[in-house]
Amino acid sequence: MLFAAGFGTRMGALTATRPKPLIEVAGKPLLDHALDLTTGIPTRVVNAHYLSDQIVSHLSGTGIHVSVEQPEILDTGGGLRFALPKLGTQPVYTLNTDAVWNGPNPLDLLVAAWEPDRMDALLLCVPLARAVGRKTPGDFSLQPDGQLTRRGDLVYTGAQIIKTEGLHAIPDQVFSLNRLWNAQAEKGRLFGLTYRGQWCDVGHPEGIALAEGLLHV
Repeated sequence: MLFAAGFGTRMGALTATRPKPLIEVAGKPLLDHALDLTTGIPTRVVNAHYLSDQIVSHLSGTGIHVSVEQPEILDTGGGLRFALPKLGTQPVYTLNTDAVWNGPNPLDLLVAAWEPDRMDALLLCVPLARAVGRKTPGDFSLQPDGQLTRRGDLVYTGAQIIKTEGLHAIPDQVFSLNRLWNAQAEKGRLFGLTYRGQWCDVGHPEGIALAEGLLHV
């Protein structure tokens, strides 16, 4: 599941006429950078809301499903639940589309560390000092047993493996995945993994040049 429904307000004028996932970095749309990481995954779903027709057109003929959220945007948790008929019932990868990576494929690292018997979610994080373009504090701390707790110097990269059953217990239609993470953490089943490569937040205009520098363009 690739999240591409947002309004991209931090991008200012760049998203006045196109959705953020179609902004180019190093000559390629951000969405395509993210899709490159998912090669070989049989079922891929991209959600869309803002200027969704452009996302649909961009992916036409690729075999990638588009989950169009209308009339309202559903946030990450609501958007993932809405896409489940296309994704199925097994744990899924989710990936943000406003980041660029330089290093090992993040999804390969996640699946190698995934232990479904004790994990309900495994989030890939990067130390704040190596989170290029990040303008806000970190999100999590990693405990010795691998569990995540709130606040700390680890930044969530937008890549994870997550079980989706708990989404059905949330009554709201529009909600963040934070709601599911909190429930998983209470059961001691929210885990993290530290990314050993480089990661860049491309959620703001300055992030474009930073990402291209990361890619040595």
